[in-house]
Amino acid sequence: MLTPMELLRSNLSRVRIPEPTNRIYKQECCISFDTPRSEGGLFIDMNSFLAFGKDCVGWNFEKTGNPVYLHIKQTRKMVSEDRPLKKPTLLAIGVDGGFDNHEPEYEEIHNIVILPEFLSLPFPSVELPEKVRLAVDSILMAVGAEWKEQVASWTADKKQVSAYAMNLQQIDSGVIVPPSGWKCSKCDKTENLWLNLTDGLILCGRKNWDGTGGNNHAIGHYKETNYPLAVKLGTITADLEGADVFSYPEDESVEDPLLAQHLAFFGIDFSSLQKTEMTTAERELDQNTNFDWNRIQESGQEVEPLFGPGYTGLVNLGNSCYLASTMQVVFSTNSFYSRYYKNQGLKLAFETGPADPTLDLNTQLTKLGHGLLSGKYSVPAQEKDEISNAAASISSKQEGIRPHMFKAVIAASHPEFSSMRQQDALEFFLHLLDQVERANAGKSDSDPSRSFKFGIEERLLCSSGKVAYNRRVDYILSLNIPLHEATNKEQLEAFRKMNAEKTLDWKEVSGDEIVRPRVPLEACLESFSAPEEVHDFYSNALKAKTTAIKTAGLTSFPDYLVLHMRKFVMEEGWVPKKLDVYIDVPDIIDISHMRSKGLQPGEELLPETGDGGEVEPSKPSANKDIVSQLASMGFNYLHCQKAAINTSNAGVEEAMNWLLSHMEDPDIDDPIFQDVQTAEALLSIVDQSKVDTLVSFGFQEEIARKALKASGGDIEKATDWIFSHPEGSGSSDMDATSSGTQSAVDAGLPDGGGRYKLIGVVSHIGTSTQCGHYVAHVYKDGKWVIFNDDKVGASINPPKDMGYLYFFERL
Repeated sequence: MLTPMELLRSNLSRVRIPEPTNRIYKQECCISFDTPRSEGGLFIDMNSFLAFGKDCVGWNFEKTGNPVYLHIKQTRKMVSEDRPLKKPTLLAIGVDGGFDNHEPEYEEIHNIVILPEFLSLPFPSVELPEKVRLAVDSILMAVGAEWKEQVASWTADKKQVSAYAMNLQQIDSGVIVPPSGWKCSKCDKTENLWLNLTDGLILCGRKNWDGTGGNNHAIGHYKETNYPLAVKLGTITADLEGADVFSYPEDESVEDPLLAQHLAFFGIDFSSLQKTEMTTAERELDQNTNFDWNRIQESGQEVEPLFGPGYTGLVNLGNSCYLASTMQVVFSTNSFYSRYYKNQGLKLAFETGPADPTLDLNTQLTKLGHGLLSGKYSVPAQEKDEISNAAASISSKQEGIRPHMFKAVIAASHPEFSSMRQQDALEFFLHLLDQVERANAGKSDSDPSRSFKFGIEERLLCSSGKVAYNRRVDYILSLNIPLHEATNKEQLEAFRKMNAEKTLDWKEVSGDEIVRPRVPLEACLESFSAPEEVHDFYSNALKAKTTAIKTAGLTSFPDYLVLHMRKFVMEEGWVPKKLDVYIDVPDIIDISHMRSKGLQPGEELLPETGDGGEVEPSKPSANKDIVSQLASMGFNYLHCQKAAINTSNAGVEEAMNWLLSHMEDPDIDDPIFQDVQTAEALLSIVDQSKVDTLVSFGFQEEIARKALKASGGDIEKATDWIFSHPEGSGSSDMDATSSGTQSAVDAGLPDGGGRYKLIGVVSHIGTSTQCGHYVAHVYKDGKWVIFNDDKVGASINPPKDMGYLYFFERL
C-alpha cells in the first residue's frame, strides 16, 4: 500500500499552480455554507480551486476524480484583556481605519489531504514536492473570489467637493458671528439654523412634512440672492469634516475644503465649538428610525429568538436587507420550498449542475434553500467576548449565513444589484422571478416562479358601444393608495388643526401626536378595478374623439398573490416622497369579484387602426390641468405632456410615476408626433426606442412591436416571446378575445379560487427605496416570525399595516 507522500507524488499531474486570472474559493463551500470555521473545515480542490465542506468534498471527488485538496481549519483564539480600541477614521466597518467590529481572531491550520481515504500531510513541510508548496502558497496569498465578487465592507458615499467652494465670493458687511445664542434673522427659530457663507446671514432651514424644522428662510434667501453655500450652525466643531455644508445649486450636502477660512471671515473660531445639532443626514435617519424603525423592527420588545429549520438568519452583506427580506418570504412559499429543498438535494444539484457551481443559479438557489430551511446553520452564536480567556458564552443571536454566492449569481445580469447600494425590494423580487423563469426554461412543471404569475385584462368601452380588450401577464398587483378613502378622517382633520396651531406658535408636533391616514386594503383593490374615464380617445368606429371607459380585472388567480403598495410618489419640487399611511390589511381576502369576463355575448369589437378608414392625424391631446400641475413642480413642459398622454390623462399621480421611470428615456425630448389615442395605443403603449433595438437585432418592426406589447415592454422577454411564437406575424394574441376562448397569454397559468390568506409582509423603513432598511414578517408554524437580517424571533406585534409588499397564499 502506498504511503500518503507516495500517493501525493503519483497525483502531481492533478495539482495546478494558480494563475493570476484563476478564481480561487477559500472562504466558503460552493454548495453549502460550511467555512474554515465549521467543524470539518474547508477543502480546496487543488485542480479547480473550488472549495467544499466535509460533507460535500467526496461528491466533488466522485464527479471530477480530483484527489488532492488543501484543508483549512480555523479555531478561535482567546482575546487578551488589554486589546486596544482604535478610534475610527473612516465611516466603514471591518476595514483599516473603520469601526472595530470586535471580530474574534482565529488561528489557521493547513494540511494536504488526499481523497478518497482522507490521508493527511502537514503544511508547511520541506518534504512536500515543490509544485505542491508553490500551489499552496499561491492559494493562501490570493484574494478569495468570494471577496472579489462581493466587497466585504460597507463605506458611506463620500461627499463631493462643491464646485462653488474654491472661488466663493464673501461680502464684508461687518458681520461677526457669536459662538452661541443664534436666532433666525427673519423669525424666532433658534434651531435648524444655517449660516450663509457669502453674506453671513443666519436663517432657518426647510419646513419638514410634519410641520417641524424651519420656515424655509435660508432657501428663500438663496432664491433671492443666488449665494450658493450655507453651513448648519451646531454642526461645526474642531473636526471640520463633520460640519454640514449644503450647496443650494447642487442641491446636496457637499465638502468645502476652505471652510476654515470661510468661517474665519465672520470671526468664527471653530476649534472651541461643540456639536449641538444633527446634520441633515443624521436628522433624516433619526426621523426615519424613531417611529418606523421601532415599530417595524419591534424594538423595545423582548422578542424571543427562534432557532431550527426555517429559522435561519441572513447576514447583511452591506445594504443587502432588500435581498434578505425578499428571500425569507419567497422560501416560505411551497413552490420554492419544494423546488429547491424538498425535491432537490444538494448532491443532486451538484451532480446535475455545470462544472462551476458558483455560476449556476439553480445550484445557488438550492444551496440557499438548504441553508435557510435545513436548520444546520440556525444555532446560537458564541458571544464575541472581550474578557481575557473567558469561556465564550452562548448568545440569543445566531451567526446566520452569508448569501455571497447567491447575490453574485442573481446580480450578474443586473448592474444595480451587483453594487453595494440599497435597492428596491420590489425590483429585486421581479428580477429574481425573471431569472428563475429563465433558469427553468422548458421545465414549466418545476418552475416555482409560475406560482406567482397571473393574467390581467383591460377593457376599453367606446361611447359607440364597441369595446377593445388587451391581456398581459404579471407577477405583482401594483396598487394606488386612495388617501381620500381613509377611515379616520375626523382624527386627521383634528390633527391638521392642532398642527397648524402649533406651527403658528413655533411649537413642534411630537412623534406620538402624529395621526396618519388609515386606508383599507379593500379600497386599494377597488381603485385597481374601478372604471376610469379616458378623455380625448379617438374612436375608429366614430371617426372622432370621444370619452372612453377603461376597466381592469384578472383573468387568472395565482397560487401566491403579491400586492405592491405604491407608497412612493412625487411631491412639489420634484422630490420623491413616501406616503405616511397605514393600510388596514385583513388576514383573509377574497378577490373573486376582480375576475374579468372577457368578450361578452352581444359585444362588438372596435375596428383596429386602418381597418375602417384613416386615423385623425391631429396631435394627441394632453389634459391641460395635469400638465400645468406637473409643470408647476418644475418638470419640463414637453415631458409633462408626454406623461399625461402616456398615462391616458389618468391623473397627476399616475403622470408623475410615469415621469419618474422615463426621465432617462433616449426619446424623452423628442417632439410629440404620435397619432391620437386609439384603443390599441391606449392599451399597450410601446417605447419606440425599444422597437428600434429589436429591429437592430434583425426582427421586423411589426413583430418587434407585438412582442413588446406581449412582454410589458421588457426587451429580453420580448426576444424570448419572438422565438417562442414563430407564427408571431399572424394576428396578435394580445388583442380582443373572442367569447368563450382563452387567450394564449393565459395558457398554462395557475388558477383557482379567489380567497387568500396573508403569509408574509416586507416592510420598508426610510424616505425612499434607495435608503433605509427592509424587514420581513412571515407566518409559519402557526405564528408570525420577524426576519431582520440575521436576527430571527417570534413576532409580538407584526406591523401588518405598514407593509410595502404583501404576500398572500390561496386558500
